[in-house]
Amino acid sequence: MRKIIVMLAVTAVFASCQEDKGYFISGNAPEMENGKMVYVSEIDENTNRPKRIDSTTLEDGKFELNLEDPESPNLSFLEFEGLQGNVIFIAENEEINFKVYKDSLRASEVSGGKENRLLSEYLGHLKNVNEQVTKGRTEMRSAFQKKDSTKLLTLQETEKEIIDNDKVFKKKIVKENPDSFVSVMVISDMLRMKSYPVNEIKEMFDGLSEEVRNTAIGKQIAQQLEKDNKVAVGSKAPNFTAPTPDGDELSLKDAMGKVTVIDFWAAWCKPCRVENPNLVKTYNKYKDDGLSIIGVSLDRPGQKDRWIKAIEEDGLPWHQVSHLEFWQDPVAQLYGIRAIPAAFVLDEEGTIVARNLRGDDLDNKIGELLNKG
Repeated sequence: MRKIIVMLAVTAVFASCQEDKGYFISGNAPEMENGKMVYVSEIDENTNRPKRIDSTTLEDGKFELNLEDPESPNLSFLEFEGLQGNVIFIAENEEINFKVYKDSLRASEVSGGKENRLLSEYLGHLKNVNEQVTKGRTEMRSAFQKKDSTKLLTLQETEKEIIDNDKVFKKKIVKENPDSFVSVMVISDMLRMKSYPVNEIKEMFDGLSEEVRNTAIGKQIAQQLEKDNKVAVGSKAPNFTAPTPDGDELSLKDAMGKVTVIDFWAAWCKPCRVENPNLVKTYNKYKDDGLSIIGVSLDRPGQKDRWIKAIEEDGLPWHQVSHLEFWQDPVAQLYGIRAIPAAFVLDEEGTIVARNLRGDDLDNKIGELLNKG
């Protein structure tokens, strides 16, 4: 359950207004002892952590509670004394019922109004996608070890289809439910994944009702979209200056070439290290034609030696900088980096022309920009 909490921790809840203030919850937890405490929590907007707002006790495996409307719409949770994890639900002005499984809170069932039905559908979809991708990657590792390239290619194509279908599903939820808080949750996830164009996400967000957009999470999304738009394709890449391995200062402006790649990576990032040979190949292919690369490492404080060792081990001959501040690196913050590897391709004028290309896609784009395609 923890993974779901991390993914949704910044999400708030839309609860429609009715004449009667508040909402009612009830539930069955037959495997739990009488007298055990049942807590209702919601996300604190200041800390992004659950805070308890009310409680009751279990009697004969049942519980019920009348709750006030939240001051601000927010994601809610049920917690149980002595148990790890929780049950996610949306506070809405309809009776909400829970069927709680002591040994698997994640599998507990929630029934209520439109919001909770849609939330259940969305969480079920995420669970199914995760299971499919996990199974596929296990099979990929086996195919790779057996050097079965045909099966490996098939599995890769299947994963791409799963991911494409996931994108279609999420867009469908948002389009068909513009007044639902679940839609703003979906957009928050899409924004976090960094696999959707900023302008596309903004268009979907602008299509939501004003009431949903004005929730706490809606305001956070608006702020993030404004920030991301500064590093969207077509924008001028923000300049920065950062320390090199030798302790000098290097700016993006001074590292520019005819085509420039800003590569966000780290010594501890396995996917980054796997991608490095492809980047080295591309660099060697185009360096004499004007390609420049500046690597920005998100290595941890006190791990400069590890950063330098990774540069040497992977044979990275291009510019490198890092503040050694992990995810709090000022350059990463400036570019809105929330996952690595991440790359920005700039033209000679410093305009961002592509983002997050890898392997052949990156090679082909650079060749196109240098008229080598």
